Amino acid sequence: MSRKPARTAAPPAEAASRILIAAHSHPAVSRGGAEIAAWRHYQAMQGAGWQSWFMGAAREAATRAGSAITQPFGPDQYLYTSTSFDWFKFANPDPNFPREFRALLRDLRPDVVHFHHYAVFGVEAFLHIRETLPDCKIVLTLHEFQAICNHYGQMVKRERQELCHAASLRECNRCFPEYSRADFFLRQTYAQRFLGLVDHFIAPSQFLADRYIAWGLDAARMNVIENIIAAPAGEAAPARQGARLRIGYFGQISSLKGIDVLLDAAALLEADGNTAVQIEVHGDHTNQPAEFQARFTARLADTGRNVRFHGPYGNEQVDRLMAGVDAVVVPSVWWENAPVVIQECLRNRRPVICSDIGGMAEKVRDGVDGLHFPVGDAVALADLLAALAVDRARLTAIATTMRGAAGHDEMLASHLRLYAALRTGD
Repeated sequence: MSRKPARTAAPPAEAASRILIAAHSHPAVSRGGAEIAAWRHYQAMQGAGWQSWFMGAAREAATRAGSAITQPFGPDQYLYTSTSFDWFKFANPDPNFPREFRALLRDLRPDVVHFHHYAVFGVEAFLHIRETLPDCKIVLTLHEFQAICNHYGQMVKRERQELCHAASLRECNRCFPEYSRADFFLRQTYAQRFLGLVDHFIAPSQFLADRYIAWGLDAARMNVIENIIAAPAGEAAPARQGARLRIGYFGQISSLKGIDVLLDAAALLEADGNTAVQIEVHGDHTNQPAEFQARFTARLADTGRNVRFHGPYGNEQVDRLMAGVDAVVVPSVWWENAPVVIQECLRNRRPVICSDIGGMAEKVRDGVDGLHFPVGDAVALADLLAALAVDRARLTAIATTMRGAAGHDEMLASHLRLYAALRTGD
């Protein structure tokens, strides 16, 4: 990857509205939901006439030479390459980051810095902004529960893989006995000290907002606003008329995303001799731990003909790929927040078959936008898919009652209203 020197040019003095959007990765590095949401946000702000910059991050310490912040992707895009990160308390020990980040802030002079995560940069980044640009407004979109939960922010018990309903010093210590209850108290205190510098928080789901408010964030500084998604390319494709029911899986492939539940359901259908259901898996597993990758590859080798693995895809391909399925399954075994794939399904009028918990259950009304099944229950999922293969009219009816996806323009307007209120003090 070629790297250009950072800060190629300062913004024009006459720029009335300036925003720096930051995410814990960059779509050119990783294509997770949070970084895609941040990137679309950046593009929307450009379209709204704001002077906009995007700052991503990468954990590639071995490749870093010279500046910590570089511009390998374009004049309005920055990439911070981290040397190390303290995932327990979200602290950034990189001695070069404060100096270079503050210099970048002085060069760009944004009116708003909007973070889509606090990982990699560190929660101290909010202090760097507050001390460098006292009048700059800081906004943070929350994408999962990392500050609350040390288990990858998933709120799932570490050993038993059971859902966790609330963080506590006792329960967190049980999951991670290598850290004392005092350690977890200090962890929460440290994170909340810097999160207290944020002017406003955005949660894409009420479920996520409620969890963070219960944990200690100020409800008065929290809005629920959907992520900005890509504007639709055209009308949604009509329902398929194929002989077999095609069910699509889209997104990152991991254990907590429920891929094992889906493959177990497929195996049950195969064992029953059901040939009426075909499962199309679109996604990437290569950024997962080596143990999971090996297990997933082995499982694919043992799947029947009712599962086809297509591998990674670009976000610009989603609409075309969804046109080839009758419904989309979201079998996650953690709470989720506001999966981008659900918004994409709503945009394409493809019913969602999802676990009955958290942000999934909030976004998908059972029988209206899709269908729920008990979380982690492969038998229930197999039975539901078999029933839908017989009664295809049920999915056709849901496609007519689905709410539309939160519109690109609507969500952009919600962000702009929030920025205006913060800047005027209303």
